[in-house]
Amino acid sequence: MAHSYTPGLTVTERTTVRRRRMLPLPGSVLVQIGDAVRAHTAVARAELPGKVVPLNLANQLGIAPDEINDYLVKKEKDSVQKDDVLAENKPFIKWFKTEIRSPITGTVESVSTITGQILLREPPRVLELRGYIDGTIADVHPEQGVTVETTCSLVQGIFGIGGETSGELVMGVKTPDQPLLPEQLNPSMKGKVVVGGAFLSAATMARAKELGVVGLVVGGIHDKDLRALLGYDLGVAITGTEQVGFTLILTEGFGTIPMAPKTFALLSAHAGQKASISGATQIRAGVIRPEIIIPHSGPAAATKVAQAEREGIQLGDPVRIIRDPLFGKIGAVSGLPSELRAIPTESEVRVLEVRFPDGTTTVVPRANIEVIEGA
Repeated sequence: MAHSYTPGLTVTERTTVRRRRMLPLPGSVLVQIGDAVRAHTAVARAELPGKVVPLNLANQLGIAPDEINDYLVKKEKDSVQKDDVLAENKPFIKWFKTEIRSPITGTVESVSTITGQILLREPPRVLELRGYIDGTIADVHPEQGVTVETTCSLVQGIFGIGGETSGELVMGVKTPDQPLLPEQLNPSMKGKVVVGGAFLSAATMARAKELGVVGLVVGGIHDKDLRALLGYDLGVAITGTEQVGFTLILTEGFGTIPMAPKTFALLSAHAGQKASISGATQIRAGVIRPEIIIPHSGPAAATKVAQAEREGIQLGDPVRIIRDPLFGKIGAVSGLPSELRAIPTESEVRVLEVRFPDGTTTVVPRANIEVIEGA
């Protein structure tokens, strides 16, 4: 029997996730399989090459490039401090002496008798890769990184910006349809992940940044406020590298949209616990969802993330509509007609019937919904 499978957002109380933590270039792994790690534990380290600074000594000394070696004070691979003499001439009259000093602290990378240039390189920058989540090292990838595993509660969002961070989960509102207002934020929320309800304004985001809130999780936001926050329009590329002062995760979409009751209830149940969050989002091939991971304390459960596909859409499945004019509305599948139906574009597509909490129903193309997965 054929099945229609629609990927959706995971909202589940208990699952096991694995996250690969990989260096951008070869380095050294600092942990072993079985080690317990925290979100801020350094699990791998690499050295990023320092910036190269060129100087044309031949021009500054007024000599031919092939004569440069006769004037060098520092040779290739020598260490230099800022303002050390790199090269100098030796005039008969000392007042005409020219000294070329280093503008940086670093090493002499190379000297060219073809161009008359010397290349200096700044010291390497140490890059430490953090664990991101509290968990256990499940696998080690030599010189590259590790895989961290944890048993947790998992909530996936529909869109986010900002990188990985972690902090205590706190509720900024009491109901999922309540907007998060500036006055609901206070200094005690510094370093924490604050959960809102239906909406987040530009003023609230400014207040969160001022207080040092590390993460905001909310149902919706106006696209104009997001544009004002970033200073530009987001394209279709992956997000997650934005520097706005906090990580933002939308669970429902753009506009004033109450957070799904199931999502709000799960987050409320874990208020006061530590959460790791990431705003990284990719909506094209290789979908990446923003996420809130709340590690569970105690021994790892036997529950594993299901790798197989669901057995299609079932009656009663909770779904979210992801196309206008009902974008963001949540209901349950109440009918699965087998016949194709014509839509306004005159195409014939598979559809399903969705019943909303108020008892109303609608028929939508199956491609216009996503299943809200999880127990």
